[in-house]
Amino acid sequence: MINRVVLVGRLTRDPELKTTQSGLSVATFTLAVNRQYTNAQGERGADFISCVIWRKAAENFCNFTSKGSLVGIDGRIQTRTYDNKEGQKVYVTEVVVDNFSLLESKKDRQNNANMGNNGGYNNNGNNSTSNNRNAQQDPFAGSGDTIDITDDDLPF
Repeated sequence: MINRVVLVGRLTRDPELKTTQSGLSVATFTLAVNRQYTNAQGERGADFISCVIWRKAAENFCNFTSKGSLVGIDGRIQTRTYDNKEGQKVYVTEVVVDNFSLLESKKDRQNNANMGNNGGYNNNGNNSTSNNRNAQQDPFAGSGDTIDITDDDLPF
């Protein structure tokens, strides 16, 4: 049997970290995953997937992610039941996360939020993209330029 899930999406809220009575860390979160198709109005829907992650991975996940973080997860689907306070049986289907990847840096996420919220300007009124270019030099700038090399320059 195969039970494997791979998802890429954004957190809909900050992950919630708890500790079990036996001392294990467990975090729950919801991942918004865009659908591949659009509806009749041209809008792209999303699925909201409940996820759970355990132990040290749960602690790391909570330390490095927050609402809006773009993450990739790898895990398996699990169903479980429990009785709520009214004595009714509740069925839960969730993804148990085995591995996760952070798909954007915190800085990139903040830049994307600034671009989306105020048209590409940071709180100082400066254009955030030009500030980023000045603050960091591109190590690959000019990598498409031709290089003059003679046979004498080659080590073999």
